[in-house]
Amino acid sequence: MATERERLHNLFPDLDFDPEALRARYAHERDRRIRDDGEDQYVEAADQFAHYADDDPYAETIERDPLDIDIDVAVIGAGFSGLMTAARLKERGVTNFKVIEAGGDFGGTWYWNRYPGAQCDIESYCYLPLLEETGYMPKEKYSYAPEIFEHTRRIGEYFDLYPNTLFQTRVTRISWNEQDQHWDVTTHRGDHIRAQFVIQATGPANRPKLPGIPGIEDFKGHTFHTSRWDYEYTGGDHNGNLDKLGDKKVAIIGTGATAIQCVPFLGAHAERLYVFQRTPSSVDLRGNKPTDEGWYASQQPGWQRARRENFAAVLLGQNFTEDLVADGWTDIARRIGISLMNRKADAGDLDMEEILLRSEIADFEKMNEIRARVDDSVETQDTAEALKPWYRQFCKRPTFNDEYLATFNRPNVELVDCSDSKGVERITANGVVAGGKAYDVDCIIYATGFEITTSAHRRVDFDTIGRNGESLYDHWADGFRTLHGLASHGFPNWFTIGINQNGLSPNMTSMFDDQAVHVSYIIDEVKKRGKRVIEVDAEAEEAWVQQIVALAGTGATAFLEECTPGYYNREGKGSGGNMQNSPYAPGINAFNHLLKQWRDKGELEGMSLG
Repeated sequence: MATERERLHNLFPDLDFDPEALRARYAHERDRRIRDDGEDQYVEAADQFAHYADDDPYAETIERDPLDIDIDVAVIGAGFSGLMTAARLKERGVTNFKVIEAGGDFGGTWYWNRYPGAQCDIESYCYLPLLEETGYMPKEKYSYAPEIFEHTRRIGEYFDLYPNTLFQTRVTRISWNEQDQHWDVTTHRGDHIRAQFVIQATGPANRPKLPGIPGIEDFKGHTFHTSRWDYEYTGGDHNGNLDKLGDKKVAIIGTGATAIQCVPFLGAHAERLYVFQRTPSSVDLRGNKPTDEGWYASQQPGWQRARRENFAAVLLGQNFTEDLVADGWTDIARRIGISLMNRKADAGDLDMEEILLRSEIADFEKMNEIRARVDDSVETQDTAEALKPWYRQFCKRPTFNDEYLATFNRPNVELVDCSDSKGVERITANGVVAGGKAYDVDCIIYATGFEITTSAHRRVDFDTIGRNGESLYDHWADGFRTLHGLASHGFPNWFTIGINQNGLSPNMTSMFDDQAVHVSYIIDEVKKRGKRVIEVDAEAEEAWVQQIVALAGTGATAFLEECTPGYYNREGKGSGGNMQNSPYAPGINAFNHLLKQWRDKGELEGMSLG
């Protein structure tokens, strides 16, 4: 039997690097950063830190009297997931609903995230939903936050959703009323809303999280989270011009997708900028460009769904012949496809081991290019070395930016590498301590992301109480328990839109849209059939859980366990052995096909009406 070295030479005779050496380097860099506390290294934006999540710097509070109303549907959240849900309900003629939103307008993530440079990293033609319906053409291949926010408002106006929406309203609890067969929804404004159905559309980037650094509460200077950018303090706007930072020493903690976008603006304006990094991001070329109006006008009806499905298929390696998006996300898949198509005619049968090896080599080649780009962009060798990512590309969400790396050539910008101490050591009244050195600063900006993969209770700041007084968090204590990731036994007339045992895509708006189509269909069917209640059967829920576990296998779990820590792998803890929290492994296209078949049968299989 051929050794791995011989197999590598046979498959890749011209390989100019040592895969085994890269594997060893990746493992070493991972181990340097793993912490025993996993996701517990972060603290919730609650209690003494609640202002990081609850304060709204973008709108003045509007007072109103508490409501006491009966409605058909309560949609919680007015980001893209809530917008899509409300739009699909209206398409089916369901109009007696309220969208309940903590922010002052539609947008969700794109209402809150207004930091300078904020931009989508999925191309606009896939990411911005309902383009055909609203007749809107994105300005560029990758839209900036103001345009995305305006598109959420456009959707709200197009579907006349403003009269249906309660802004600046936080849900505090929802509970099932068995006697009257409705949900009681209470809010921080004292509202009492009785809803036949509840759709929880709070989104995966709903709650900002903070690093649990010792002394975080001691700092006497100014602080804010990037999702609540304080332009009163920094000056400027989304385009930069942060003119109030000219005499300020600023620390930013975190170097994920958000920091990649805002650091160039901070570096351009702050007197001194310290960027505290535990793990560098993979930073590829952005390559943004204006939309070709002629190309856009030539698209045929149904083009956006076709483009989204093509994007998902290419990412999963299901389509190597046509890549409509052709960007950094699909680059590795294209490389794997080319590698497979270049196999020698006498190479024999293709096995999974060879597919995995070709995928790994393509990944190595891509990441070598990413690291070479750092060398080409950063003048100081030590800084360049610290900025190089040593992991497989999809261990962390890849980023794309044409200015970030060059920012570290500015004399006023310093990268503080915290990898050896596995993060910032502590915060004092005057600043930040890392690597045994104190950095006095006027302002600390937390670019530490959101409660995306933490427990359900941390991601949503209210409780959901179902039949017999059971909390949803107790029902999910050992992992998600759903049918299709959208509804659970013991929680009648309750649905959720998000990442729960369903088809997963980095293009999240496409996920939300198809889930909204499905949930609105179910609600419409209940009403058409003259019924009051629908609930997932316990047997159907268990069958779906077992299907998710069976499909998950060990490949994806092993991949994540070998990754550097981040939110994809729960800070290096993988799935914690709980494979039922996995997405639907065949992918989002297969999942959407499964849901369509379910709807076409018309039997509401796995659910009971009452």
